[in-house]
Order: sequence, then structure tokens, then C-alpha cells
Amino acid sequence: MVSIQTTDKIQVGKNNKTVINNSQARTEKVKAQDEYIEANKQVMGSIKADKQEYIEELATIADEAAREGNMKQLYDETKKLAEKYSKPERRVKHKEG
Repeated sequence: MVSIQTTDKIQVGKNNKTVINNSQARTEKVKAQDEYIEANKQVMGSIKADKQEYIEELATIADEAAREGNMKQLYDETKKLAEKYSKPERRVKHKEG
């Protein structure tokens, strides 16, 4: 769900946060905070775009499933879109039974 570009931006933000925590001078800290705020805005925008892309992909899959008459897949994708989806855990069967 999260793209490679987003993970790169997250890493840049983490690096900026480390610079903020390690900086001694007030001017360095303020400059690093400004860079961190800008990087954080980019991360949030990128995450929002990734989520929108993911939702559109789910909607496309659900649309195709509806056209094909595949009700199970349509139901599963609709539940994912409603964000109320959790796959049930399968029980581990014993080797003899």
C-alpha cells in the first residue's frame, strides 16, 4: 500500500528528526525543524495519495467482480472499502486429522 517514494520520504523525515535531536545550536535546531516540517508535509501528502490510489484499485477490482458475477470477490472488496475487513484466522489442524 505504501509506495517506495513514500518510504524514502519517511526516511528523510527520520533523518531530519535525528538532526533536530542532535543539534546543539538554536539556529541549527530551528533550521532543522523547518526542514522536518516540510518533509512531514510531503510524507502526509504522499500517504494520502497512496491511500487514494489503493482505494481506487479496490473499487476497480470490485467493479470487475460485479461485471463477472463473482459475488465472493465483490463482497470481500466491498468489505475492504468499508474498512471493516479482517480475514478470519484459520485453525491449525493436527497432522492426523
